[in-house]
Amino acid sequence: MKVLMVGDITGRPGRRILARFLPNLRQKHGVDFVIANGENAAGGTGLTRATAEEIFACGVDVITGGNHTWHHREIYEFLESHPKVLRPANYPPGAPGRGSLVAQGRRGHRVGVVNLQGRVFMQELEDPFRVGLQEVEKLREETPLIFVDIHAEATSEKMALAWFLDGRVSAVLGTHTHVQTADERILPGGTAYITDVGMTGPRDGIIGMEREEVIQRFLTQLPVRFQVAKGTAQLDAVLVEVDEETGKALGIQRIHLVEGTGE
Repeated sequence: MKVLMVGDITGRPGRRILARFLPNLRQKHGVDFVIANGENAAGGTGLTRATAEEIFACGVDVITGGNHTWHHREIYEFLESHPKVLRPANYPPGAPGRGSLVAQGRRGHRVGVVNLQGRVFMQELEDPFRVGLQEVEKLREETPLIFVDIHAEATSEKMALAWFLDGRVSAVLGTHTHVQTADERILPGGTAYITDVGMTGPRDGIIGMEREEVIQRFLTQLPVRFQVAKGTAQLDAVLVEVDEETGKALGIQRIHLVEGTGE
């Protein structure tokens, strides 16, 4: 089966290009299941009920999150009530929502998804390695098809988690840095890996935000309110093909599409 993971959807431009390209991607590649990171989908920071429903309407099956998931207070109740919106599993007990699930793909296959958040250069949370393994072992009772979104800053932490889970999951796919990396591979145990899937949003900003505001922040070190950049948008994703019986990855392919360029 084929699973598409869409990199961090950023603001209205990200939602726009997702709606434009995702139906064709599903048809062209015979995609059975779509996961998308949506923690920046609402105005560039956070997720709301309306933006989540818009993403689902595009054809996404599961939305994952990260450190910005909590920006809009209304999402707290939505995380509790919607079974296919995740937040990182390694938040402390009492945090709204859930960090993993099993959902059904287009051809009836059961797909497990785990959402984790790194700790290097980020806030201190529960250990993503131990929590991740616990979640994976729980999901493996239902399906061998398991995909992990590790939302983290440090390449080393993402890569270490992939090697730690190699052979236990179908893929470990990094998000958060908004820059697609060129290190996709399949590890010896059959786990597909990429350090960062990339960003689905404005191409000519600085990781999705208006350039002038970000540069001003670096120049002055003063607080600056960032705005989602305008103009041409891009869609970053990876397509992972897996053996339906064993859950082992057979291939991983980067996808990078840009409005109006034919890329």
